[in-house]
Amino acid sequence: MSKMELWMDYTEKIILPSVGATIRMTLISMVLACIFGFLLSIVLVLYGPNNGLKPRPKVYKILDFIINIIRAFPIIILIVAISPITKILVGTTIGEKAAIFPLTIAAIPFIARVIENCLLEVDKQLIEVAKSFGASNLQIIVHYMIKESLPAILSGITLCTINFLTATTLAGAVGAGGLGSVALNYGYQSFNNFILYFSVFIILILVEAIQLTGNFVYKKLK
Repeated sequence: MSKMELWMDYTEKIILPSVGATIRMTLISMVLACIFGFLLSIVLVLYGPNNGLKPRPKVYKILDFIINIIRAFPIIILIVAISPITKILVGTTIGEKAAIFPLTIAAIPFIARVIENCLLEVDKQLIEVAKSFGASNLQIIVHYMIKESLPAILSGITLCTINFLTATTLAGAVGAGGLGSVALNYGYQSFNNFILYFSVFIILILVEAIQLTGNFVYKKLK
């Protein structure tokens, strides 16, 4: 088999499937993290002790503590630490399905904190005006705070998505598959620098694609 045929075989059977796995892991985990992170951010904004719409310091402190604890864990350590839970929920600790759960758990606090900070940056006078019109707390969050901070929220989510795309490569080191696994197993450990750097190149393309898409939507919303 010639080098070209070998390369085509590598591309078809290993690299292309790993690209698909990386995209699926990133997309599914970020969609789930955005949903749960958004709900968590609303609770944080409602119950915040200083700027909250309905302050409940004790509840906020508990949530704040949990968020900080999860954010403090390196991704690869978190994946290993919650592997028993992953095993129970998914049935395995290997493969892309097993990686989606810990990646989602890791991303939720980051997304929640990003959205919380964006919501709290909204002009306080606008919120006071909304209250004077008799708007409920939920109406203030949805119709005023989210509307005003949507471009900033999108920008923050774009950054988080890029960070967790690269996190999928770390998940590959513990059997999650994807480009990280290819770069490690078929590149680094097999002393194949071409596969290693080509995998890195594809990751860079994906990062650039996410950033350009985020920038485009940001400009449309701004």
